[in-house]
Amino acid sequence: MAPLKKSKKDSNKLKKIKAKNKKNNIVPAENKGTECDWWDSFWHKNKTSTPGSGVPSDEEEGFKYFFRVSNKTFDYICSLVREDLISRPPSGLINIEGRLLSVEKQVAIALRRLASGESQVSVGASFGVGQSTVSQVTWRFIEALEERAKHHLKWPEPSKMDIIKSEFEQSFGLPNCCGAIDATHIIMTLPAIQTSDDWCDQESNYSMLLQGIVDSEMRFLDIVTGWPGGMTTSRLFKCSGFYKLCESGDRLNGNVKIVSEGAEVREYILGGFGYPLLPWLITPYEGEDLSDPMLDFNVVHATASSVAVKAFSQLKGGWRILNKVMWRPDKQKLPSIILVCCLLHNIIIDCGDKLHPDVAVSGHHDPGYEGQSCKQIESVGRLMRGKLTKYLQSTKKEGSMKMIV
Repeated sequence: MAPLKKSKKDSNKLKKIKAKNKKNNIVPAENKGTECDWWDSFWHKNKTSTPGSGVPSDEEEGFKYFFRVSNKTFDYICSLVREDLISRPPSGLINIEGRLLSVEKQVAIALRRLASGESQVSVGASFGVGQSTVSQVTWRFIEALEERAKHHLKWPEPSKMDIIKSEFEQSFGLPNCCGAIDATHIIMTLPAIQTSDDWCDQESNYSMLLQGIVDSEMRFLDIVTGWPGGMTTSRLFKCSGFYKLCESGDRLNGNVKIVSEGAEVREYILGGFGYPLLPWLITPYEGEDLSDPMLDFNVVHATASSVAVKAFSQLKGGWRILNKVMWRPDKQKLPSIILVCCLLHNIIIDCGDKLHPDVAVSGHHDPGYEGQSCKQIESVGRLMRGKLTKYLQSTKKEGSMKMIV
């Protein structure tokens, strides 16, 4: 059968579509090339031999410097979001040569924006794309990873928690410890119409709070964010789902451990002075006239809970968008940005990557905010802390006896 002839009406319709596409600079997807050599172009454009620039001369290390992850981890992240980044029409996601941005380049743009905290204009210039492209690509990536990487940030199953508790005891001598909690402020500027006392914190900054519980490897096990920086850490804590689950007996409800003299120690986490002393949240002793056992406990507590401080320092140093003053962010979208940075932090740990030591922010991750103190002390919490203090003293004596022998 001979092919059907196109009608004059169809031909005119096709000409109109082509004319419209030409006018709008739209190239049919099948005729567009995809930019796959993005790294070579980026590396040659952004590497520098200027002394003290900080960019490593080695290409692999340079990749990690710019994007915080190794090539292998980068490929894994791309595999998580690939389907989402190619499933929607990539309208406008082209470079100056009119070629579609590959998934890899989209991920690289988003990671660079989150890792550096530089402006969208600056990030765009380093990749040869415009500010609007950086904005669109970054948000698409955040939406995709938030959905696809959930398994990298969740409360551990009992078998995994047993490993975490064992690591805390081996490293710090604390039995049945499930993690350490801390919080930090994400500072921002707000339009005058959106400012309020709720968002203005004790340092007179507008900020959003992030609370996290981490394990001995500085992996985030639970986070809560989106709350105004004007809240105290203890109030934020009591608004969290984690607090409600613990109070109802649905979390930190694993096996009790029998320690010295038959004392029972339940599961618990460690927190600083800004948190209440509860049966399942152990804080340090406060006051000037502390006994030697109390002082010893505080030393162990500080060492163990420092994993949370270090985790936040790594988080804000690795993903510097969280450590810079955000310019008028969308408060509805900011929690997603924070969550994705925490997911990326965990992915690095889960994939066996290591951040360079210089990446972490110098000093405390939340300078000026360390002075908060919560005076709430529950009697059962005091009893739990006493058991742990006594246990540490008994293990200290046993260690001394072994040294003598």
